[in-house]
Amino acid sequence: MSNTSIRVILVDDHPALRVGLRIMLEQAPDVQVIAEAGSGQEALALIQTLRPDVAVLDYQLPDMPGSQVATEIYRLGLSTRVLALSAYADDATIQSMVASGAVGYLLKEEAAATIVEAVRATARGEGRWSARVASRLAAWAVRSTSSERNADLTSREQEVLRLLAKGWDNRRIGRELHISEHTVRFHLRNICEKIGVQTRTEAAVWAVRNGFGEG
Repeated sequence: MSNTSIRVILVDDHPALRVGLRIMLEQAPDVQVIAEAGSGQEALALIQTLRPDVAVLDYQLPDMPGSQVATEIYRLGLSTRVLALSAYADDATIQSMVASGAVGYLLKEEAAATIVEAVRATARGEGRWSARVASRLAAWAVRSTSSERNADLTSREQEVLRLLAKGWDNRRIGRELHISEHTVRFHLRNICEKIGVQTRTEAAVWAVRNGFGEG
């Protein structure tokens, strides 16, 4: 296995599904499944020990929701990025996973090639969303009443929005702009207040709808 392989942990309480995912992902030459977990606590222990690049994480786990696992990953300062892979497309589940730091959110019905590409994108810090999930994200952003592209945003805030519209996570935005993740979060709080949204995801959708992803 190449040293440049994307190291992945699969977190799902259905062994048969994990086997199918492992077989599918390891057909890709640049992906290596290094561990599997059937519970949140097991996943966190393995992630702290093995430090995978990507956790493919289900929401429905026997001991805690996947959103809590994602929250712990980021609270502990681990570099593992989360790709949510779930059977659920309801607002509460999607919002919970995205708010907890999931880079992307796919439904289990997606084709194998889509899941493999999403793992690659997640490793790069780029968001990938199933169509039904993306439609819910767009719906949440509709309540933003701002029609002005810049909405009194500073030049730095516009730079952050431009990268957010590309699906980049806070860590990658910080590296690109040579600022800390803490500073990125500070700018995002100000951006959300100015454009009238509540979450990072809504801000990303607003940015795309207002042309920040162009060019």
